[in-house]
Amino acid sequence: RQALEEMRALYERNQADVSEAKSGRTDLIFLIRFRHCCLLRNQRCILAYLYDRLLRIRALRWEYGSVLPNTIQFHMSAEEVEWFNRYKKSLATYMRSVGGEEGLDLTQDIKPPKSLYIEVRCLRDYGEFEIDDGTTILLKKNSQHFLPRWKCEQLIRQGVLEHILL
Repeated sequence: RQALEEMRALYERNQADVSEAKSGRTDLIFLIRFRHCCLLRNQRCILAYLYDRLLRIRALRWEYGSVLPNTIQFHMSAEEVEWFNRYKKSLATYMRSVGGEEGLDLTQDIKPPKSLYIEVRCLRDYGEFEIDDGTTILLKKNSQHFLPRWKCEQLIRQGVLEHILL
């Protein structure tokens, strides 16, 4: 905001000096050019800041999934939330188009897993949970299970399960 206010003030002063320079005051040309360079520098800085913020918001989709915690969403502008939602939909469309009928969830294994199964502890009552082979597991608070990593990563992110490290 401070940079935008500075840019607005520089622009207004340049506008006034340009009208005077047109009337014959050539000594103002260097000052006009200097202010214009300041405007361009501030514009580059603002664009770099906004692009960095955009990259961070995109990374949030990969880290937290399709639903952002309220504490993070509170610090985002309405335009940033809208951009996040459009990116989320675009990514979901792409993931459905790749990988057959069910699609391919690219957000599952950001880092390659060391093992395909992990031991997890249930932190709260969740109910029945079905694995690909048709087995149904009852996830009750404090119960421990040995499950496929890719099936339970989303529940770990949601705080339903906790990965038990040996």
